[in-house]
Amino acid sequence: MNQYEVAVLYHPDLEIDLEKATSRVEKIFADNGGKVVNVDNWGKRKLAYPIKKNEHAIYVFYTVDMPGEGVRKTEATLNITDEVIRFLITKPDLKAIAKAEAEKAEKAAKAAARGENANDSDRDEREERGDREDRPRRRRDEE
Repeated sequence: MNQYEVAVLYHPDLEIDLEKATSRVEKIFADNGGKVVNVDNWGKRKLAYPIKKNEHAIYVFYTVDMPGEGVRKTEATLNITDEVIRFLITKPDLKAIAKAEAEKAEKAAKAAARGENANDSDRDEREERGDREDRPRRRRDEE
């Protein structure tokens, strides 16, 4: 089983009853040996250019575990599905995603540590200068 990311643009008129269309597409995945792991609905968005005379589409992103031979069958079926304006099936680079998440966590940890230390050092500098937070600061033109 390989993991795939599938971006599906649904017809904008389906906004009211999107449930039927999504269940139909999920059934297409299941019929071709796939299993939907995650669904991310972005809602109705404006397209960069008109597609089939539509200015808007409903964006839904799926993460699907599917065998490689099921991808071609899924593409063929999605091509003739009326509710789908466009779709894109990609294989994510799992190593790059894991590396990016590790870097993000490391950056957040550094920022948290730096944030605690920065507040302490600012307070120490004010105490050394004799500044008090309750005393208003003078402007240069008043001196």
